[in-house]
Amino acid sequence: MAAALQVEPGRELIVVEIGGQRFAIDIMSVREIRGWSASTRLPQAPAHVLGMINLRGSVLPVVDFCSRLGLGENEPNAASVVIVTEIGERMVGLLVDAVCDILTLGEGMLQPTPEVGAPGVHDFVRGVITSSDGIITLLSLDKVIPEDEALAA
Repeated sequence: MAAALQVEPGRELIVVEIGGQRFAIDIMSVREIRGWSASTRLPQAPAHVLGMINLRGSVLPVVDFCSRLGLGENEPNAASVVIVTEIGERMVGLLVDAVCDILTLGEGMLQPTPEVGAPGVHDFVRGVITSSDGIITLLSLDKVIPEDEALAA
């Protein structure tokens, strides 16, 4: 859990909405934000992998972020957004309901992850941020979408 508090003040985060909840990811992982477009399904892919899209000549796997976080399946619609992220050496698209804000992490804003839920929560939740809009969960993308997980066939 100590790793949860190693995010320094001044770091910029993108706040997204998924399944009615707000999550933050490090802005340095985000390469672009695109509107939703239909993806091509992959045979034998995990349920949270929606498929793949063509991103300027490269194949980009798209993950239903809501499903990956265990919050149920998210049905893409015209308002849905794909956040193109760079996780390690890989580019991955994350389907979210909306991009809400860009937040600069201030001193004392990040709180430790509460001791609730499954033990795996601490693997991908870096901490929680309280704001006037409620609680925002800070995620570690490299843990949510681990490198050894097969995203494509």
